[in-house]
Amino acid sequence: MNAPASFPSSPSSPSSSADTLRTALAGLLDGLPPKSATRAVERLIANYRGRTPTDAPVLRDRSDVVAYAAYRMPATFEAVCAALEAFAAAVPGWVPGGHVDVGGGTGAATWAVNATWEGTRPVTVLDWAEPALALGREIAATNPELKAAEWQRSRIGSALTIEGTDLVTVSYVLGELTPADRTAVVEAAATAAQAVVIIEPGTPDGYARVIEARDRLIAAGFHIAAPCPHSAACPIVPGEDWCHFSARVSRSSLHRQVKGGSLSYEDEKFSYVAATRFPPTPAPSRIVRRPQIRKGQVLLDLCAPEPALARTTVTKRHGLLYRAARDTDWGDAWPPRPGDDDGTS
Repeated sequence: MNAPASFPSSPSSPSSSADTLRTALAGLLDGLPPKSATRAVERLIANYRGRTPTDAPVLRDRSDVVAYAAYRMPATFEAVCAALEAFAAAVPGWVPGGHVDVGGGTGAATWAVNATWEGTRPVTVLDWAEPALALGREIAATNPELKAAEWQRSRIGSALTIEGTDLVTVSYVLGELTPADRTAVVEAAATAAQAVVIIEPGTPDGYARVIEARDRLIAAGFHIAAPCPHSAACPIVPGEDWCHFSARVSRSSLHRQVKGGSLSYEDEKFSYVAATRFPPTPAPSRIVRRPQIRKGQVLLDLCAPEPALARTTVTKRHGLLYRAARDTDWGDAWPPRPGDDDGTS
C-alpha cells in the first residue's frame, strides 16, 4: 500500500512546541493544595513503576490529572518526539493526514506529532479518563493547530475500535493493560493505520511489551521503520539486556516543584517501535548505547541489519566520519544519513 502523497515545506520545531506546552502547563497547580499534588504524584509514580489495576482509569479526578500533567507530560512529550524524529527520518516526505492517539490522556503524544509535522489534520484522542480528556482539551486550546482535535472517551482494551487513519500512536499505555487487552489494542491499531508508533518506559518490562507489539505488527504485514534497521527478530537475548533510549527533558520550575527535584533537566528512558504498511527507509544501523569517546577514537555499539549487535571503532584516520562520530548520540542512525548535519554531505 502506498504512502499518502503529502509533503511538508519544513518540519515543525519540537523546542517551540515544548515551550508552548510548558507555558500552557505553568498555571495548572494554582489553587491545588501542595499535599494533594504530592499524594497524587506518589500514586502515579507507583502506577508508572508497578502494575496498574485495569478495572479503573489511573487518572480519577482533576487533582490526579493536574499532577499527571505536571509530572509526566513534559517527559512523555520529549520521549515521543525522539521516537517520531527517528521515524520521520525513515519515511522522508511522508506526513500523516490524520492521527489517532490511543490512551492519549492529556495529549502529550498529540503535541509531539504536531511538533514533528506542522499544520492541522484530523486528530482524535481516545482515553477512558474523562478528567484527562477535559484537561487535554483545555491545554490544546492554547495551540491553534490542535484546537480542532476531538477528545473522546473510550475504553482502551478488547472493545476498542479505531477509525481508519494514517498514524496511530500508543504511548505509555500498554503497561496499564492486561495481556489480552494489549493484544487487542495493537491489533486495532494495525487494522486502522498506515503507520503505528508505540512507546513504553525504557525498562525491561517496557521493552518486552514493545517487542511483543513489534512481533504483532510484523505479523500484520507491517515493516519496521525505527529504531531497528530491519524487520527480522530482535538480536537481543531475552533476560540479558533490553533496547531503550534516552531523551533529555528540560524541567520548568513547575516540574521541579511537583517532582521535588533541583536539577534543570532529567533523562527520560523509553523503548519504542515505529512500523508502516508501506516500505520505509530504516537507518543503516542504530546506536544502541551512549558512544564511548576516547583519545583519538569513538566506540559505537550498533544494532545492524544482519540482524546483529556489533561494536565499531571510528578513529581520526576516518576523517569527517570521526568528527561525525564525536557528535553522534545514543539512538542516532549510523552512519549519518546524507544531508544530516555531520560534515560528511
